[in-house]
Amino acid sequence: MSPGVVCRCRLTLSTRTLTHVADLLRRHLKAIRSRWRALPPGKIALIVLAVLRHNPRPADMAGGNNSSGTTVP
Repeated sequence: MSPGVVCRCRLTLSTRTLTHVADLLRRHLKAIRSRWRALPPGKIALIVLAVLRHNPRPADMAGGNNSSGTTVP
């Protein structure tokens, strides 16, 4: 089982919303021919939504999710 995304805020959203944003991200990454990302689109989508909703510091989001600070912004 993979660990969840670590965030100090509480983010209430539906699975449908998260899936929709992750699908948009997947299509965008395919359109720009992105080869690789440190995190899967679902986790990236969750981080993006958390940042938009609660505005945590990107370094806090990255550190708790085993990513670099440049991955999150």
